[in-house]
Amino acid sequence: MRTDFDFAPLFRSGVGFDRVFDLLENATRVQALDNWPPYDIERTGEDGYRITMAVAGFAQDELELTTQPNWLVVSGRKQQQQGDDGAQYLHRGIATRSFERRFELADYVKVDKAWLADGLLTIELVREVPEAMRPRRIEVQAWQPQPQQIEHQKKAA
Repeated sequence: MRTDFDFAPLFRSGVGFDRVFDLLENATRVQALDNWPPYDIERTGEDGYRITMAVAGFAQDELELTTQPNWLVVSGRKQQQQGDDGAQYLHRGIATRSFERRFELADYVKVDKAWLADGLLTIELVREVPEAMRPRRIEVQAWQPQPQQIEHQKKAA
């Protein structure tokens, strides 16, 4: 079941919210769910986030993280292992297929660092709002009228 929302009324009264409307439209689209590799997203602080992906069997050089404006793309490409060609598997349950997982990032969210340990890829994210965009306190001062200068007309002689 698909439900389309019409955001046209919001365009009439909102200015500069195009990105928000695009996010809402993307969220309503039904996509085929690919649950591999599994991942967790957690909030580690007011401006900190962590993505942890289970990438068992992938080496560090087989994983690639790419950032684009407001996107983080994590991909894994398994290289052909030497000596594995002639093996006869009775059951093969360890996934070795390539993957690409995309995460849409909010404005000013950047990748801080990433590491691979014990089959888990951990990506630390941080929101760095520029100083000009942060809230600032403006002091309210008492109003003091400026002295007005009145020009006198010269008398006609």
